[in-house]
Amino acid sequence: MAAIPEGLPAIISIALAIGVQRMASRKAVIRKLPAVETLGSTTVICSDKTGTLTKNEMTVQELWTPEGAVQVKGAGYAPEGRILRNGQPIEADGSLQALLRAGVLCSDAELREENGHWVLAGDPTEGALLTAARKGGLDPRSLRAAWPRRDVIPFESERKFMATLHEGPDGQHLLLVKGAPEVLLDRCAFQGSGAPLDRTAIEAELGRMAARGQRVLALAEASAPGSGPLHEGDLRNLTLLGLQGMVDPPRPEAMEAVDACRRAGIRVKMITGDHPATAEAIGRDLGLRGPAVTGRELERTPDEALRDLAERTDVFARVAPEHKLRLVRALQSRGQVVAMTGDGVNDAPALKQADIGVAMGITGTSVSREAADMVLADDNFASIQAAVEEGRRVYDNLVKSLAFVLPTNLGEALIILVAVLAFPIVDGVPLMPVLPVQILWINLVATVTLALPLAFEAKEPGLMERPPRDPAAPIFSRFLMVRTVMVALLMTAGALALFLYEYRRDLALGASPELALREAQTMAVTVVTLMQVFYLLNCRSLRDSILAIGVFSNRLVFLGIGALLLLQTAFVHLPVMNHLFHSAPLSAESWMKSILVAALVLPVISAEKALRRWRRRTA
Repeated sequence: MAAIPEGLPAIISIALAIGVQRMASRKAVIRKLPAVETLGSTTVICSDKTGTLTKNEMTVQELWTPEGAVQVKGAGYAPEGRILRNGQPIEADGSLQALLRAGVLCSDAELREENGHWVLAGDPTEGALLTAARKGGLDPRSLRAAWPRRDVIPFESERKFMATLHEGPDGQHLLLVKGAPEVLLDRCAFQGSGAPLDRTAIEAELGRMAARGQRVLALAEASAPGSGPLHEGDLRNLTLLGLQGMVDPPRPEAMEAVDACRRAGIRVKMITGDHPATAEAIGRDLGLRGPAVTGRELERTPDEALRDLAERTDVFARVAPEHKLRLVRALQSRGQVVAMTGDGVNDAPALKQADIGVAMGITGTSVSREAADMVLADDNFASIQAAVEEGRRVYDNLVKSLAFVLPTNLGEALIILVAVLAFPIVDGVPLMPVLPVQILWINLVATVTLALPLAFEAKEPGLMERPPRDPAAPIFSRFLMVRTVMVALLMTAGALALFLYEYRRDLALGASPELALREAQTMAVTVVTLMQVFYLLNCRSLRDSILAIGVFSNRLVFLGIGALLLLQTAFVHLPVMNHLFHSAPLSAESWMKSILVAALVLPVISAEKALRRWRRRTA
């Protein structure tokens, strides 16, 4: 029984619960408790771009029609800014007005002014289209009233476009389509006022805009013969109205988090539905390596080749949800521990397959949140990096707890083993240094009281400078084994030496054998308990000295020590405790000897730490 760490399950559960609470305070809500530990061994984070790595605050920056490109000034959803051509303000008419009108009608979002601020209800991309239209002098509400919608083909990631059918003031019907340029170009035959489509020139403009980090949408129209219903087959021989290029700048904190992940040995891979050139430009801002690999390339790549491709590529463009699932599996087949983000219903399979599925708390669907292990309350990539950091801290503190608890249990077992094998027999029973009820005191009261504050230890210096932990590596490492044996032997020697000393001294002073035994057993328990107190100070860091981490950086440690000293004093001197635990009062001299012997663990383990640090420096 002595070798069983009765308090360890409670210590581990509390440490994990504290980790969950700390992650929640950093906007990462854990839904499945094992994710706390898994986060610490994450090697790859596959993150969506929009809203996670970027601000998700779209602003149209450039408009292109067959008549040329114009710039749009202003940022955010407030319609403050002008449309400029060659630096000069212009009025939106003709082809520009048709392009802006299509952006309004072929959208579901709404912008309204509340207390002097413009508030978006709907998709940020569509919000940017509405703002650009207002800057061009169009009123979205009046437009939608004049051109009521009769049917719609909603946007889906698989088709990459949205189509709407409208009835105009004179009863004519207008078909409008917005979506990925390469998809719409396949459905267009004309451009502008009816000229044949010049695909080469348009793709050159598209590449120029995307290379500047703009997310580019194409908009097209066609006359419709009637009021519906609308079918995909109707979307042929469209007339391209133009392109709208918008920017969504990277979050500053995400840029810092990506850099922190790189230093921690974690690869970040950006996944987006944007054009490859746009993805590469944003990737460069974030410090991610190009070139981008597209979803079509992923589809054409066999599984074996995909493993290499997934490992060496950091930027993926025009990616659909099913591509995410293949990416996760390819990376996992190479031994990577993968965290994958997602917000849509179709992302659920990839979130379930990933070692850590990460759903968005703001934009995510209920299905994606149910499938995820963790939910980001702020949809921010920096929260993933913070959760990984907390996961590493939790694991470190669990190892510290094990390093603290296990030597005591092994020491107790060795004390009993030595007593059974080597101590004299008194009345047919070996002279026992500790009783079962006293072992329970050590394991359930002393050990738990002292171990719990370790769960609140701050992160180790250089925590995010270390490579990820190998998830296959056993937690009971060679280091932990050596440390456990070393402290257990020291604890055994100290407890047995003082037990025999106290027992023989009391007998020599004329005490009864029963009283001498109780006082000697009390001294053995006190030595073990006090040695735990000194060893706890060593366990606050497995690598550095207590001076390096700050003596008072975790005040709960000293609160735990104070509580235990009060409890141990009661164990020794209160009559009711003497009756319950078969203890006896100790003299001041016995207390002093117990303290001096127990304190030996402090310099011994400090020297062992210094030796390990020296070996690391000289290796």
